[in-house]
Amino acid sequence: MISASRFQRDLELTCLVDTNCTELNIQSPELNRPGMQFCGFYEHFAWERPQLIGIVEMAYLQQQEPARRVEILKQYFHYAMPCIIICRNLPPPPELLTLAATAKIPVFQTAMLTSRFTALLIHYLTRELAPHETRHGVLLDVYGVGVLLSGKSGVGKSEAALELIKRGHMLVADDVVDICRVADNRLIGTCPESIRHLMEIRGIGLIDIQAMFGVSAVTNTKTIDLVLELEAWDENKFYDRVGLADETTEILGVPIVRQMMPVRPGRNLAIIIEVAARNLSLKRMGYHPARELNQRVFHNDRPYREEINTIDP
Repeated sequence: MISASRFQRDLELTCLVDTNCTELNIQSPELNRPGMQFCGFYEHFAWERPQLIGIVEMAYLQQQEPARRVEILKQYFHYAMPCIIICRNLPPPPELLTLAATAKIPVFQTAMLTSRFTALLIHYLTRELAPHETRHGVLLDVYGVGVLLSGKSGVGKSEAALELIKRGHMLVADDVVDICRVADNRLIGTCPESIRHLMEIRGIGLIDIQAMFGVSAVTNTKTIDLVLELEAWDENKFYDRVGLADETTEILGVPIVRQMMPVRPGRNLAIIIEVAARNLSLKRMGYHPARELNQRVFHNDRPYREEINTIDP
């Protein structure tokens, strides 16, 4: 289900038939062009999808005699379609609007070309209908890498993010991160509109990052590439010193690289996060420094060994 008002606003549509419905029953990011249905072929009719009428379908309707047009449209409106969208600002025949109002099917209109609006609508529905999840954390764009800072409240996520913003990086969301899976291996993070560009700093309160640092300090969406989990330093806990094995965590079924980052006074978290982002970019380009060290120590003809993690550099 998709909010009808948000659907109209986001796609900049004009409403021709308002049925006062609050939600559109759209379950798939696909659409249907009803040319074959206007010709009388209803086998495999995808009536559950948004119906897109372009210049071909409209020209066919306009060429019909009024009685024949009513007959075609009566059969068409027998199905409970979620909505109809007319492209190119084409003027619809009055019979279409009358029958749509009777069947309580919303009719929208757009000035965009049919092919361009098709691509826009599919992309929009893919985002809206993708699996969603909300997580506590801070999402930033650091050197083009989407970094999600997670950890318990008060560990220092917002303070580290604020330092990164001062260093020229961009904030996506603070405290609440909306995550959606737009592909089998791709996650997009954004911020709820009500708190967008706002950050909470203990002792100060809420600050507006865009107003304080400018539009270049914020961005609305970002892919999630790296999860850094901040935790208070535990002297009795073993922390990976080399990083030969890459850990991952699953978000909405997508594996994301995860690193544990111990926090204690004196550590410059901002520069460590920057290095973590750059290091991930290097790994994606095929250069893995820990494996390079492993080859140097154990020679090129020997396989990687986990024991390298015990070496005290």
